[in-house]
Amino acid sequence: MESVIVWFRYDLRTSDHPALAAAVATKKPIIPLYILDDQTPGQWKAGGASRWWLHHSLNSLSEDLKAKGNRLILRRGATLSVFEQVIDEIGEIEGVYFTRCYEPYEVQLEQDLKSQLTARDIACHRFGGRLLFEPEAIKSNSGAPYKVFTPFWKACLNAPHKQPLAPPKKFAANPHTVNSDRLSDWNLLPKNPNWAEAFPSHWTPGETGARKRLAEFVDTNLKSYKEDRDRPDLPHTSRLSPHLHFGEISPRECWHVVTNAIEQAPHLSGPGSSFLRELGWREFSTSLLHFFPDLPLHPFRPEFKAFPWSDDKAAFKAWTKGQTGYPLVDAGMRELWQTGWMHNRVRMIAASFLVKHLLIPWQQGEAWFWDTLVDADLSNNAASWQWVAGSGADAAPYFRIFNPIIQGKKFDPDGTYVRRWVPELADLETKYIHAPWEAPDATRSDAGITLGETYPFPLVEHKSARERALSAFEKIKQKQ
Repeated sequence: MESVIVWFRYDLRTSDHPALAAAVATKKPIIPLYILDDQTPGQWKAGGASRWWLHHSLNSLSEDLKAKGNRLILRRGATLSVFEQVIDEIGEIEGVYFTRCYEPYEVQLEQDLKSQLTARDIACHRFGGRLLFEPEAIKSNSGAPYKVFTPFWKACLNAPHKQPLAPPKKFAANPHTVNSDRLSDWNLLPKNPNWAEAFPSHWTPGETGARKRLAEFVDTNLKSYKEDRDRPDLPHTSRLSPHLHFGEISPRECWHVVTNAIEQAPHLSGPGSSFLRELGWREFSTSLLHFFPDLPLHPFRPEFKAFPWSDDKAAFKAWTKGQTGYPLVDAGMRELWQTGWMHNRVRMIAASFLVKHLLIPWQQGEAWFWDTLVDADLSNNAASWQWVAGSGADAAPYFRIFNPIIQGKKFDPDGTYVRRWVPELADLETKYIHAPWEAPDATRSDAGITLGETYPFPLVEHKSARERALSAFEKIKQKQ
């Protein structure tokens, strides 16, 4: 009897999975397949933190499929070669079902796979599932892709929203024995040293963890999301980003749960709309990548190709280690290293510091985040870095240069966030927590702080760094 393959990618779930649902509807035996392909993505193969998450997400998916009477087949290698091997081993394959991707290398891979399957008289079935709307569905009246978020989001709000699909309860497995790699043999988890040792205390990868995270957010933190989502000292963000990236939960299910909550409790309309808008930024970033595939490598605004970047390796290293001398920036970079995640407000401040205070190219920061974030997503990462740098679509104005001291006082007013992640400053008076160099010597001494020894002097002085950045921006404006 013919079987069908469901190729899992960034859709590691069984709920609201159009490709899986269509495959189950055929009533043919199903072969769930995941391929670890480090060749096709090139420089964008999964980074260290993402690999940690992937290990646990695949383990969770494997258990979920087992409970439904099937099993996940794991293979490692170039995707097209793996498909050739699997099809040859099984023999009779009617079709391959999968969720489409938007990364440039994945788009090309899908085209190559279709050609390969067609040559063997195997049907190729591609479905949406990673977005609320496919990029082609949201365009301006002229038919062009949106380059500004607000009209893009208005178009999304006016488009019809589909209900999420229920997960299949059971589906038949292929009767033939299909060889699978052992997940442990992929060595996705770090060893010697285990820099992800603290990750499990912060995260529960997998579909069950994702749905629990969403439910807890809606029940506990949604009501204060609009007011407090910019406060890194408060736990009021959803922390759904890695679950969404790996497709353990769909954006459609997130939309459905939150809109239902708003209908039942109208006072949640304001914070709920703010959360849904963040889903919109995710959609916008993916649309930009789809229509402008050079986004991760080259400035969206071409005049930025002439920007006079600096090659300060020592400053970049200090930034990665959270040793810039600016407590809020350092707290964010250390949170990133210890948890694989950073609060979004602090991401903007830390990124701005790198590209505007230090004049280090945004691509270097993008690459560091790619390796250290559990939610590293090519479209979000590229679009966000370009937004901060001023070179992207609908980007922050070039003259917006975050002052880490003012940002700290505004969004971490008691210094709680800084004290947690920069413990050497824990005993410093709140008045000076975001600018320890301004504290009297005696005050620093009482707090056990010696600048240059227990905590670094600032890499740069804010005012002069700001003037230098503005001067650099003026140079490229003159070249236009």
